[in-house]
Amino acid sequence: MASAPLKAQLTDLLNSMFAMDFLDEQFKELQMLEEASGPGFLAEVVTLFCGDAERIISQLSVLINEPVVDFGKVDANVHQLKGSSSSVGAKRVALVCVKFRNVCQENDKEGCIAALHEIRHEFDELHKKFQTMLQLEQQIQVLDSK
Repeated sequence: MASAPLKAQLTDLLNSMFAMDFLDEQFKELQMLEEASGPGFLAEVVTLFCGDAERIISQLSVLINEPVVDFGKVDANVHQLKGSSSSVGAKRVALVCVKFRNVCQENDKEGCIAALHEIRHEFDELHKKFQTMLQLEQQIQVLDSK
């Protein structure tokens, strides 16, 4: 089977993502749903999450850089990102969102700026790993369909 090395690489990637706490049990639930729903389900969920997270992080950047920060709007956006992250199993992003919400509720602009940088970093790392995962899955599908 030509896809065996790619499947091993995908397994190693996912195992490292769990070991490094990028992902949690919720992601495993999505993997099981993909088995029931068919190929492409997980890719669609991950792609939607990444697009959503990118949009929210950009919006947070705009809100935090306003002369007068509306901490209520910032908190609402962080809450939305936390929900999206939790539902896809993005553990580290969700954990940083909790910290972000805490500094936001204290109306701490500098704390929010630092938390935004941390969220950006965690999301960027996760996004790279998700892209690699999706590329491997796509290559496996191509080889298995031959």
